[in-house]
Amino acid sequence: MIEPRGTALTTGHFEPGARFAYYAHIVNSASFYLHSHHNAGPVDPRIFGGFLEHMGRAVYEGVFDPSSRHADKFGCRIDVLAALAELEFTVMRYPGGNFVSNYHWRDGVGPVETRPIRRELAWGTIEPNSFGTDEFLGLCERTGWSPMFSVNLGTGSPEEAADWVEYTNGALGTDITRKRQSGGNSAPTRVPLWCLGNEMDGPWQIGHISAAEYGSKARQAAHMMKLVDPSIELVVSGTSLPDNTTYLDWDREALEAVGGFADYVSTHRYLDNWSNDTAAFLTSGAAVDQQIAEIDAVCRYVAGRRRSGRRPFIAFDEWNVWYRTRNRSGTWADGAFPAHLVEEVYDLQDALVCAQFLLSFIRNADVVKIANIAQIVNVIAPVLTDGDNLLRQSIFEALSMFVGRRHGISLHVGYDGGQVPSPDFGDVAMVDGAAILDVNHELHVYAVNRSVDETVELEINLAGADLEMLSMDVLHHSDPATQNTWEAPNAVKRVPGEMSNGARRVMKLPPHSFTAATMSVS
Repeated sequence: MIEPRGTALTTGHFEPGARFAYYAHIVNSASFYLHSHHNAGPVDPRIFGGFLEHMGRAVYEGVFDPSSRHADKFGCRIDVLAALAELEFTVMRYPGGNFVSNYHWRDGVGPVETRPIRRELAWGTIEPNSFGTDEFLGLCERTGWSPMFSVNLGTGSPEEAADWVEYTNGALGTDITRKRQSGGNSAPTRVPLWCLGNEMDGPWQIGHISAAEYGSKARQAAHMMKLVDPSIELVVSGTSLPDNTTYLDWDREALEAVGGFADYVSTHRYLDNWSNDTAAFLTSGAAVDQQIAEIDAVCRYVAGRRRSGRRPFIAFDEWNVWYRTRNRSGTWADGAFPAHLVEEVYDLQDALVCAQFLLSFIRNADVVKIANIAQIVNVIAPVLTDGDNLLRQSIFEALSMFVGRRHGISLHVGYDGGQVPSPDFGDVAMVDGAAILDVNHELHVYAVNRSVDETVELEINLAGADLEMLSMDVLHHSDPATQNTWEAPNAVKRVPGEMSNGARRVMKLPPHSFTAATMSVS
């Protein structure tokens, strides 16, 4: 542990929902040094995306529940959609996930009463297909989400993938577009982003094949899909788990095979606290930076080998904290519908690690262009439902602190301050941070204090500028294992932070906390 720099500070007790008060602990000082010309480029708004899979109660009893008193005329829950609207998701990935590798999109279009009920192999349940392509695209239109589809390259074919593009994006008078029009959708609803399969590197995936086989199939699909609509962007299925023995080799082989059709390569990561060690868990966000650097190196290598100035970028299209509900023996759901699967209940420390994912995406704005938290409701999600009731989890609070603070250029952060030990990464910065400078001359600064017992007074320095604090939110609780529950729904809640507008622009960061601040720049 580093030597403390500062003095002990004693204050009163903190009540959730009240203005933040600090506990007795050692105070450290740290600084962020920023310069408008030292940046990673514009932050792509698509890094604030979500993921809706036909899994558990994400769709049925999640966004879609015609039997609920909250259902609108489309069968969607207005209370769920209102909560999700607070998070302002930009792009929404659909319909899977492992689900998509045995999903045939034609089952989910046309009159609902004629759609088949299928055995769902990925999660061991059934799929009634009462919510499908048209229902999802209608939902996107009403919510403002940009749709991002994954095609079936497990049991599906390149032709089936191209036909799906024709169904959604096509304007010619073909049999496929007439099928869409017969369902009442006369104009195409353009889907700009398409994933070429899901986690095809994983032995658990239906239709799992080698990287060489996948690359050949994905290239065929990409070719046909681009012939239908040359404007679409394609995401190559990359490594699903860095622990896989094929990590990075898979990404290289797949990208080389798909060639110039590849706009992005996907990568996935779920962090965990199996060891029940808060101090170690709060440093695990360093794994995200490492993974981005490694995948980016592969992207640059492949572009270099192709002698191409056009390189693939990163789509981090599944990420979250997930461990409590991960290990299941036997069949996942044994035919139950809808199945209560992986309904993780999050605590404060989970929220702080989720924040670190987004800080990493912001810092790496030059290479990370898309990211999707998995998922949005009930299944490892910020929102839970129970009957007609709804609960905002701790991670919801962390995600909400980025809203209104995420447009602009990502500034490189020079850090001067203490370190904390990590079992996997040596010593890492006590304060994990990121900064965005927007066009309205406002600076948005984010900081996670990874220390479990030390407050940090963080000074913000933007070269050549005077700063004035406008707003500041803090997510903290004295116990990092505190959860929002049905009995105590506001136990973990962001509250206004203590702002300084003296000669020094200082953010006071309590132990194990996440802080987001906005400052005017002159």
